[in-house]
Amino acid sequence: MKDYSSVLRRLGLSRGLLLTIATATALAWTGVASAQNAAKTAVEAAKKICNGKTITIVWEAGLQSLDPTQFSGPLWEKETGCKVKVVEVPTAEMFTKIMQEFRAGTGAYDALNVIPAWMPDLAQAGALEVLDPYVDKYGFRDELKKIAPTYRDNQMTVNGKIYGFPDDGDVFLFYYRKDIFARADLKKAFKDKYKYDLAPPKTWKQFDEIGNFLTEALKKEGIYGAAFFREPPYTMFMFQERFRVEGGKFFDAGTMKATVNSPIGVKVFADMRNENRFMPPGVEKFGFVENLALFLKGQSAMTISWPPYGRFAAGYLGSEKALDWVPKSTIAGKVGYALPPGGHPELAAGFALSVASTSKQKEAAYLFIQWLNSEEISNQRVQLPYTLRDPFRDSHYTNPGYLKLWPDAKDYLAALHAGAQTGLLDLSLIQTDKYEEALRQGISKLWAGEDPQKILGKVAADWDEVTKQVGVDKQKTVYNAWAAKSGAYPK
Repeated sequence: MKDYSSVLRRLGLSRGLLLTIATATALAWTGVASAQNAAKTAVEAAKKICNGKTITIVWEAGLQSLDPTQFSGPLWEKETGCKVKVVEVPTAEMFTKIMQEFRAGTGAYDALNVIPAWMPDLAQAGALEVLDPYVDKYGFRDELKKIAPTYRDNQMTVNGKIYGFPDDGDVFLFYYRKDIFARADLKKAFKDKYKYDLAPPKTWKQFDEIGNFLTEALKKEGIYGAAFFREPPYTMFMFQERFRVEGGKFFDAGTMKATVNSPIGVKVFADMRNENRFMPPGVEKFGFVENLALFLKGQSAMTISWPPYGRFAAGYLGSEKALDWVPKSTIAGKVGYALPPGGHPELAAGFALSVASTSKQKEAAYLFIQWLNSEEISNQRVQLPYTLRDPFRDSHYTNPGYLKLWPDAKDYLAALHAGAQTGLLDLSLIQTDKYEEALRQGISKLWAGEDPQKILGKVAADWDEVTKQVGVDKQKTVYNAWAAKSGAYPK
C-alpha cells in the first residue's frame, strides 16, 4: 500500500516552505487560460456557498497529509473563505472508516480520498456521490479529458458514472545505475557470456541473467545486482503485474473460477523466489524504506518502486528537514529510469478524490475536489516533494518547471509518461481486500519456502470462497466490467 512506513507519519514541514515552493512552481507553470478556468470557476462558485463553512476531508495519514494541512487547505481558505478540516487515517484503515461512517450516516465526512481499486465496492454500497451533474454544472469535463489515459479511462468511473477524480499517478518504475551499465569491463564480460548487450532488461528472463551477473561481478565492491521490497503488501502488486505480463488471467470470465494457480502463476511465483538468490540476505523482509536505503547507498544496481525513489535518488530537496528520514543519496546523477520488464507497470494503489454520499454540503465538497484536481492546482501539488502525489495529467509530464527540478528530471517524467500509457490496474472487485489478503498470505508462505503450486492452489480456493460469499453472478458482472477496461490486461 502507499502507507510506506510508520516513519512517514512523524514528519513536519513549515507552511512557509511549502507555500514558497508552490509559488515557485506556479510561476514556472505555463498552462493555458482554459486550464486556469476550472480552478477559477471552483473558487468563484465556492465563495458564494461556503464562506465560513468547513469542509471535512479524509486523507491518508503521514507525509501525504502535508498537502491539505499545509498547502492546499490553507490556500483554499485564502481563496474562498472556506475552511478545510483534515481527518488523517492510516491507509490500511481508510476503507473501513469510510464504510463505517457511511453506514452511520452522520455526515461527518464531506470529501474523500479513495484508492481506485475500492471504487466499485464503495459505489455499489452507495457511499460515493455520482459526480457527473457537478462536472457538467461547473464545466470540468474538458479538463478531465486531459488526465493521462490510463488513469482517466480506468480509475474514474463505475458503470459509466464518474465517482472520483484520479489524483495520484502511482506507477512502478524500474531504476538502474547508469554508471554500472556503462562500464566497459562489465559490458564486455556480459556480452561474452550471454551474447546480447548489457542494458536495462526488457524481459524477466533478462532481469534474472543481468541481476545474477552483476551480483557475481560486483560482489567485491559490495554491490548486488538487484534488490526489491519483498514484504507481502508490496509484493502483492509486483505479482499482479508479472502474472499478467506473462499472460495470466485472474479468473475464468465465464465461471468466475479463480485461475491464479495456473502454470503461469506457479512459474511467476517460482521465478520471484529464485531471484532472491542474487539479492541481499534477508531481502524477503525488505519494505519500502529498507530497499530505498540500500539503493541510495549505491548497494544495488537495479530496483523497482513508486515514483518517489526517482526524486530521492536525485537528491531533490534532500536537505529539507521533512525528508531527514531519507538516507542521503550517493547516486545522484547516476540513475536511469525505465519501465519494468514486460513494459506494463502496475499502477499499484494511487488515490482518487470523491464526495461522500452522506455529506451535508456535497456541492462545497465537490468544488474543493474540482479545484484540487484542476490542471492549475494539480500542477503545483505534484511538485510538492513531501506529499507523494505523482504526475497524472498530460501537462504534468511536460511542465517546464518540473522538467528543470534536477538534471535528469526530463527522463524521469518521460518514464512516468510511458507508464501512464501502458500501466496495469490493480485487481478491483467487491471485497477486493479479501482476495488481496489471501494473496498476501500466499506470498508469506512463498518466502517461507512452501511449494508454489500448493500455495497458489490455496489462494485460488480462498478466492473461490470469497466469490461464492459475494455471489458468483454479482461478482462476475463486476469482474467482467473491470476486465474490459484498457488497463486490466496487456493489450
